[in-house]
Amino acid sequence: MTPEEELAQCQAALRALLMSPLLRDPDKLVLVRRHAAELRDWLTRETGWRLVVDSESARLFKAVPDTLDATRPALGRAGEPFGRRRYVVLCLALSVLERADAQTTLGKLAEEVLDAGAEHAFTLGSRAERGDLVAVVRTLLGWGVLDRVSGDEEAYLADTGDVLYDVRRKVLAGLLTGLRGPSTITAESFEERLAELTAEPYADTDDLRNQALRRRLTRWLLDDPVLYFKDLGVDELAYLTSQRHAIIRRIEQATGLVAEVRAEGIAMVDPDDELTDVRLPEQRTDGHVTLLVAERLAALGSASTEELKAFVRHAAAEHTSFWRKGVTDPGAEDGLLAVALGKLTALRLAHVEGSRVTGLPAISRYALDPPTVKGN
Repeated sequence: MTPEEELAQCQAALRALLMSPLLRDPDKLVLVRRHAAELRDWLTRETGWRLVVDSESARLFKAVPDTLDATRPALGRAGEPFGRRRYVVLCLALSVLERADAQTTLGKLAEEVLDAGAEHAFTLGSRAERGDLVAVVRTLLGWGVLDRVSGDEEAYLADTGDVLYDVRRKVLAGLLTGLRGPSTITAESFEERLAELTAEPYADTDDLRNQALRRRLTRWLLDDPVLYFKDLGVDELAYLTSQRHAIIRRIEQATGLVAEVRAEGIAMVDPDDELTDVRLPEQRTDGHVTLLVAERLAALGSASTEELKAFVRHAAAEHTSFWRKGVTDPGAEDGLLAVALGKLTALRLAHVEGSRVTGLPAISRYALDPPTVKGN
């Protein structure tokens, strides 16, 4: 194998881990296992992330730059974001599965989740409530925590059947990425508990402080669509200013991403358009709405949600023959705009505060130039 082929394989392996930190795809897992030593060395040195690889899966224990970032929630099958109740069901299900047998059924899991949440009057009586459990189970199937043996979740929803699963304990044990055991946390509020769970050792020498800065900036560039200079602390900005070329070069070589550096910040762009969970532009109704809202914000700079709803209503009337049914129904603009703003905030193209939406600098790439009329 030539050095170029070796590098391409290593890049593909790292890209697979960045896209799926809990990786079970057999073809991609072969690459990760083949290059495990190189990947561990690079990830430890540049990000501080831990990589565990076995015969069935690879787990990249990522630490995100901002633990309070809510722009990329877990999503259901139809793309709907998890709400508070689904996250509660997810946590209860994981606690139950930790003590479960090697096999379990959806009905038994439901009973044990009810028992675990009994003290808070938790119920699974309605179809919608059972639907939350099914959404969680399907997420666990996608992660590889559960393998379906027989049955179908729709039968459980209709109360006409059950589903049998294998519980994969190795995968389950590797889900939590915190640096401390939850039982050692003493804080009471959610924010404080999360901070304690993810807190890293304090760097008390110049070398360790520089290492911590490099790792934090590299994580940011790998994980976020855009790193804005205004969001950096004084130490972070000073380190990035002096080490930007070296940091970018190492990321580009390891991943195949290409840096786009502007006055406001840096984006690591994927020429293959694969290493993202939110795309823009995107096809179909929601993708078109998002692009139109992005263009509008790029032109205005900021707007109220009511102004954007009116804009979406007008666009729906204009494009009704191309968009899905129901887009011109009363109130349909609320859902269309919510999806669009969810995508734009996840891509760090817009910021929503109260009833005001502000375009962030990177949204200018979606601005339309004035038309130019050329003479004969």
